[in-house]
Amino acid sequence: MTSSSDRSPAVDVPAPKSYEIRTYGCQMNVHDSERLSGLLEGAGYVRAPEGSDGDADVVVFNTCAVRENADNRLYGNLGRLAPRKASRPGMQIAVGGCLAQKDRDTIVKKAPWVDVVFGTHNIGKLPVLLERARVQEEAQVEIAESLEAFPSTLPTRRESAYAAWVSISVGCNNTCTFCIVPALRGKEKDRRPGDILAEVEALVAEGVSEITLLGQNVNAYGSDIGDREAFSKLLRACGQVEGLERVRFTSPHPRDFTDDVIEAMAATPNVMPQLHMPLQSGSDPVLKAMRRSYRQERYLGIIEKVRAAIPHAAITTDIIVGFPGETEEDFEQTLHVVREARFAQAFTFQYSKRPGTPAATMENQIPKEVVQTRYERLVALQEEISWEENKKQVGRTLELMVAEGEGRKDGATHRLSGRAPDNRLVHFTKPEQEVRPGDMVTVEVTYAAPHHLLAEGAVLDVRRTRAGDAWAARNAREQEKQQSGVLLGLPKIGVPEPLPAVASGCGCD
Repeated sequence: MTSSSDRSPAVDVPAPKSYEIRTYGCQMNVHDSERLSGLLEGAGYVRAPEGSDGDADVVVFNTCAVRENADNRLYGNLGRLAPRKASRPGMQIAVGGCLAQKDRDTIVKKAPWVDVVFGTHNIGKLPVLLERARVQEEAQVEIAESLEAFPSTLPTRRESAYAAWVSISVGCNNTCTFCIVPALRGKEKDRRPGDILAEVEALVAEGVSEITLLGQNVNAYGSDIGDREAFSKLLRACGQVEGLERVRFTSPHPRDFTDDVIEAMAATPNVMPQLHMPLQSGSDPVLKAMRRSYRQERYLGIIEKVRAAIPHAAITTDIIVGFPGETEEDFEQTLHVVREARFAQAFTFQYSKRPGTPAATMENQIPKEVVQTRYERLVALQEEISWEENKKQVGRTLELMVAEGEGRKDGATHRLSGRAPDNRLVHFTKPEQEVRPGDMVTVEVTYAAPHHLLAEGAVLDVRRTRAGDAWAARNAREQEKQQSGVLLGLPKIGVPEPLPAVASGCGCD
C-alpha cells in the first residue's frame, strides 16, 4: 500500500491565457481575424468571453486605414487599455492590419505599451511575436513587404459552423485615387483553382452549406494566373460540389464584370441571385477623377444584362458622396443611376480623406455641409427605392437559410430570422418544429419594410440539413467547454455578413 507521504504533491495547472480580437474595416479583415483566432488557439490561447472589453491576456487590434480618423480611433482605444495593462502583469497588446502596415514604427512611438505590431502580409507570425515580446521584454515590430503565406493556408477559427469565407485572391491592381488598399495589401495574388476547390470541399465535409468567395477585387481573379475566364470557371466548378447549397462572392469591380461571369451566375443553380456592384459615383468626370475604369453607360449596361439573365437578382452597391470636385450636376448623375439601377440597398459614404491617397490632396474639397445635404438626399431616395423593391417580394414563396443573431427583436416577437437566396433578411414566425441555424425553411412573404421582410404566416416547410447538424454539434461542444470550467466565450454564430454590411469597410472595389 502506498503511504500518503509517497503520493506526488498536487500540481496547479495554470489556466490558459485568453485572447480578444477587435476587428475594423472590410470583410478581408474579418476573414483575417478568423485566421488570427485559429493561430492563437493553436498556440494554446482560449477566446475570452463575449463582452470582455479588454479583460483578456492578449488584446489584438486588426485595423483599417481607409478612414480619415482611423488612427485617432486606434490610439484612443489603446489609451483606454494603457492603465489596465499597467495594473495587469503579463497582459499583451498587438496591433495588426492595414494601419499597422501603413504606420508601423509610429504606433510604438505613440503607444509604447504596445507589445507587437504586425502587417497584412505576416499575420501568421503573431504567436511567435507575442512570445518573443514576452521573453525579450520589448516591443516587436515586424512588417513583411510581400505575402509570406496565403491566409487560407493558416489555421482558422470560423465564426460560423455552416457558412464560411473562402479567399480566392489577395491584393489589388487598381489605382483608385480614394483608396490606399493596394499600397497596403499589395498587387493581386491569386490562389490556384485546385487549392480553392479543395478548401471548399473540405468545408462542405465539415457541414458548411454556404460559402462566400472573397477577394479585394474578386472577379479580377485569373489576372495573376493568366486566365481571363478563371472566375466564371470557378463559379461553375463550385456548382459541382455536392452538398454546397449557396455560393456568393464579394466584391466585384465593374471593369472586370464580363459576360461569361453573368452566364455562369445564371447557369449555376447554387450561385445565388445576388450581386454587390460598387458604383461610387454616377458621374463620368468624377469616375475619371477617381480612376475608376468604367463610365455610367458601362455600369448600367452590366445591370441590364444581369437583370435579363437573372430577373430576381437583388443588386446592392457602394456610393461615395462629396468626392473632391463633385458638382451638383455630378451628384444629379449619381441620383440618376440610383433611379435607373433600382438597387435593393445602397451603402453610402460621405467622402473623407484617406491619408496617403491622391484624392486627399486634390483641390476643390467639398464643404462638409454640402456633403451632408447631398448624403441625406441620396439616402432618402434609396430608402424609397429599397422599400418599393421589397414590396415586390410580398406574396413570394422563399426558401430561407435560418440565421442566428440577425433579428434583434426575435426573442420579443417570437420570430426567427433567415436569409433569402438574394440575401434579403426575412423575419418569420417560429414554427413548432425545432429549427436550427443552418436549416432551411420555406415561407411566404407577407409584409415589406425598407430593410427587411416579414413572413407572418405558418412556416410552409422545414428542411433539416447537415449544416444545422454542424451548428448543433459545435454549439454542444462550446457549452461543454464552458461547463468544464475552460475560459472560452461562445462564438458569434451565424452566416457571415455580406461585405456592405460592414459600414466601416473601405468601399474600394
